[in-house]
Amino acid sequence: MMSCSPSSSSSEEEDESFESYRRGGYHAVKIGDQFAGGRYIAQKKLGWGQFSTVWLAYDTKDEKYVALKIQKSAAQFVQAALHEIDILSAIGDGSPSHTKFVAQLIDHFKHTGPNGNHLCMVLEFLGDSLLRLIKYTRYKGIPLKKVREICTCILIGLDYLHREHGIIHTDLKPENILLISPINPSRDPLSTGASPILERPEGSISPSPSHMEKRLKRRARRMSMSLSMGRGDSIDEYPKRNIEEIDVRCKIVDFGNACWADNQFTDLVQTRQYRAPEVILQAGYSYSIDMWSFACIAFELATGDMLFNPRAGQGFSEDEDHLALMMELLGKFPKKMATSGAKCKDFFDRFGDLKRIRRLKMCPLKKLLVERYKFSEKDANEFSEFLLPLLDLSPEKRPSAQQCLQHPWIKDIDYAPFDIINNGNSLENLNVGMRNLQIAVGK
Repeated sequence: MMSCSPSSSSSEEEDESFESYRRGGYHAVKIGDQFAGGRYIAQKKLGWGQFSTVWLAYDTKDEKYVALKIQKSAAQFVQAALHEIDILSAIGDGSPSHTKFVAQLIDHFKHTGPNGNHLCMVLEFLGDSLLRLIKYTRYKGIPLKKVREICTCILIGLDYLHREHGIIHTDLKPENILLISPINPSRDPLSTGASPILERPEGSISPSPSHMEKRLKRRARRMSMSLSMGRGDSIDEYPKRNIEEIDVRCKIVDFGNACWADNQFTDLVQTRQYRAPEVILQAGYSYSIDMWSFACIAFELATGDMLFNPRAGQGFSEDEDHLALMMELLGKFPKKMATSGAKCKDFFDRFGDLKRIRRLKMCPLKKLLVERYKFSEKDANEFSEFLLPLLDLSPEKRPSAQQCLQHPWIKDIDYAPFDIINNGNSLENLNVGMRNLQIAVGK
């Protein structure tokens, strides 16, 4: 239950390493600790990542719960935090009706501790990630009606990032999209009515290194009580709820790796399973890589399985297996894509075939949905027609988020529950410029 994923490369281990609590590393936090002159008071730990820990905190000024992200203090982590603050500040300047599907930065400040100066970000408190929702269904897939609702939220958020701010997220994945409230209501401080902790429990002292080491070891023995976001988490702690009862409105979070389209920092972006082909081939990238990741997420929500999960093998790399999986699902790469990237010659021969993986087992998306996941012909046809344009191997042919919102599979969704109607206005503002757009869907 984090309002931001603390890092785009969160570990699947249960807890951060004790060794990272040192000069330049994490700041040791105790329940009841105060930040920003006493405005924010730590309540409990929500999660952690390679760059930071995230805590549920109580804002004594505005009298509400927030997520407090505390960055490591070394220079490179400070620089990363400054970049994320810059991105989040720009995002927060937009209209409230559109920013509702993107995490909001409330405050930021510097906190000095024994391990150095830590930049801290205060974000809105949100619920579980889409990964936890996928796990809650025991990887059986989420009803398509709910998938459509989730996709609508993500697309509105992406449209806002892309069109209004020129921002590419670059690390869209289920862990980086959070529900607005926890799946388990007992974990929601707003619904339980529990009083916030306003001071340290009596006798509480800052954790010593030996105490912290023992605590981390104890937690490692209690995997079922984990608060991490890794795929190994237990779901038995969740009370059984009908999936239809769960509020699936959600927001895009974690902008630590985001960039402006005209100011990119690195060629290697995106988490492996959600990585677009142009990134693998180093052929340049733009907003369309977010659309590729979005399609992978939509498939995973509907089926419970990752669309692409490559593995290195004897004589071929993980990258080459990834390209082979794409070709098995989507066909041969267009000549331009197979020849234009900086790494194309590493993978393709002059005929556009993979050099080291010669045998491909072709399986079109619709066939996969029907035969493996038992979709009806109607559902498989409609869902594949929505996804295939987003998975076009030519990035320039992929539809934008704005266009996707007008696709028949999405546009009939009842928007009212998403609360994007502001002050009695209809969706007129959102639909400006959309009415005449047509999407060419794959056959």
